[in-house]
Amino acid sequence: MEILHNVDLEVGPAEIVALIGPNGAGKSTLLKSIFNLAEIYSGKIIFKDKDATKLPTHSLIYEGISYVPQGRQVFPDLTVRENLEMGAFSLNNNELIKRNIADVFDKFPSLKEKQDDYAFTLSGGQQQILAIGRALIQDPELLLLDEPSLGLAPKTRKEIFEKIIKIKNEGISILMVEQNAKQAVAIADKTYVMENGKIVFVGGKEILDDERIKNVYLGE
Repeated sequence: MEILHNVDLEVGPAEIVALIGPNGAGKSTLLKSIFNLAEIYSGKIIFKDKDATKLPTHSLIYEGISYVPQGRQVFPDLTVRENLEMGAFSLNNNELIKRNIADVFDKFPSLKEKQDDYAFTLSGGQQQILAIGRALIQDPELLLLDEPSLGLAPKTRKEIFEKIIKIKNEGISILMVEQNAKQAVAIADKTYVMENGKIVFVGGKEILDDERIKNVYLGE
């Protein structure tokens, strides 16, 4: 069945774009469509002025798109370092792989401290950071994040959002689906609100003061 209808959305260079809305609105389906994990009936996905609509997922990774799915999906029986190495399958240069892993460890010191620990021993927040780090190994220009703070304690959630800002400040564009709408809007350059597979509103941080948006979408 068709989930998305006439969706028009844009992510600029080094920009955080938040996608919020009720459960079942089609937010995750939109990310999967961009990453060619869902059937696209019509329309186009343009990435760097190139039609990427029908490119297979592995080709999208080579083009510069990485995806972190919902649910902290890591390889539990591999170490932290081995998980990061799994993210490097698209790179054929061992020196580049080493450099990218070192860069991830610089961004996320907690991963460096636990690089020899198995992923299943990490906390939920550490597993989410590992999943993001594994995606960053691929040198993306666009990072798709599906519910990065899902199920995390408030302190850990705050840390995740701080990491997302840091990634953006290094020049990576981010499209983020997030149920913690208020925090997502606060760090986003632009926010799209989705309902029933359609974009119903778009705005910047000013929507934090919009009474209708606050009452319906921001839990206030």
